[in-house]
Amino acid sequence: MHAIELLSAFADKIQQEPLSAEVSRHAKRALVDWYAAAYPGASDPAVGILRSLLLDEPACDAADLVAGGQATARSAALINGAAAHAAELDDSYRDAMYHPGAATIAAALAACQEQGLCGARLLRAIVTGYEVSTRIGVVLGRAHYQYWHSTGTVGTFGAVAAAGSAYGLNQAQFAHGLGTAATFAAGLQQAFRSDSMSKPLHAARAAEAGVLAAKAARRGLTGAWDMLDGKGGLGQSMSDGPSWDGVGDTLGKDFHITRLTFKNHVGCGHTFAAIDAALALREGAGFNLGDASRIHVYTYRPALDIACYGKPASSNEARFSLRYVVAHALLHGSVRLNAYDDERVHDPVLGALIDRIDVHADPDIDAAFPANRSARIEIEFTSGQRRTHFQANRKGDPEDPLSDAQLESKFIELATPCLGAAAAKEKLADLWHIDQRADLRNMA
Repeated sequence: MHAIELLSAFADKIQQEPLSAEVSRHAKRALVDWYAAAYPGASDPAVGILRSLLLDEPACDAADLVAGGQATARSAALINGAAAHAAELDDSYRDAMYHPGAATIAAALAACQEQGLCGARLLRAIVTGYEVSTRIGVVLGRAHYQYWHSTGTVGTFGAVAAAGSAYGLNQAQFAHGLGTAATFAAGLQQAFRSDSMSKPLHAARAAEAGVLAAKAARRGLTGAWDMLDGKGGLGQSMSDGPSWDGVGDTLGKDFHITRLTFKNHVGCGHTFAAIDAALALREGAGFNLGDASRIHVYTYRPALDIACYGKPASSNEARFSLRYVVAHALLHGSVRLNAYDDERVHDPVLGALIDRIDVHADPDIDAAFPANRSARIEIEFTSGQRRTHFQANRKGDPEDPLSDAQLESKFIELATPCLGAAAAKEKLADLWHIDQRADLRNMA
């Protein structure tokens, strides 16, 4: 049996069974976090360009846009998917090296709103998309992640499975949709190893492609069922020919959506263990940053490859600079949205601190990736003293998760500038009770 057959059988089966209270709660947490990421991301210049392009299409009231307005389901999925990824605040599933929420929830929401479905259907669509896509990401593994941006590639499967759930696909249609989505999958890491606006378009295109593939499958368009494990399929062409034998073993038993990572800082998640280590050192008794002569950061190789900028020249480069975010955490005690204001990026005091930081790939830390995202920071002081902190996991990882209260605080912080304080609180309450909504339209 091909991998797509196993995954589509699960996707069909889960539509017939009630979600447990625990799985439903985690789906709500994912939805809250998605909106928290999407509100600030909606003002990103790349998202603005997409809005100006796509809203020139004929007016349609199919689905709501996070920043206001309405569009076709495909356009709404694309614009909202970009918004959810643009501010570097979206969730991740660590073992798949993948941000599932951006594309999956954008597609699920667009497809559900297009049809006026209820909140319970949205939660089911979200769970379907997360469970199918994360399994694919895990199998593709580190070899895929060396060049490909999994949020764009694997995200296409999250989007098609979620949209397929909303559109009521049967098992064969799910399989055809997954097969078509596989041939849409794209997104190259060079887009964010260089200074460009393209990265959020990976999630955007994945969301739109998933909606398109699901719609097409519903109309009878067929896709190849061996697109994952065939000789010319995804595993061979975009990874190292991994085995797909166990891809469905835990489906319906172990729900990956219950073990997401929610970001506790703003920026590239590969830097977060180092940020946490820097903050722990900063909070130590008698710590004086002015006496630090050299700061050594040790972490896993992909963090160095992706968060690669030394002294960033722009906000976008700063988000992908391990040295910058560690320096900012040490100097200011946080890495929030204001860390990427122009005056911060070009602050000479911060720049001087960056000059004292060097970064290294630690063999043991690297060997534990992707299951563990760790970092160690050693600070040398002019007195000859050294201080070290090893951060085994990031705050927000399953081992140290954000509580519901912390997730709510994140949402309020990020949504309030967009909505206002009262509307942000109202929106948060609505999301926690989304399963009680009979119609999802007009909820942006």
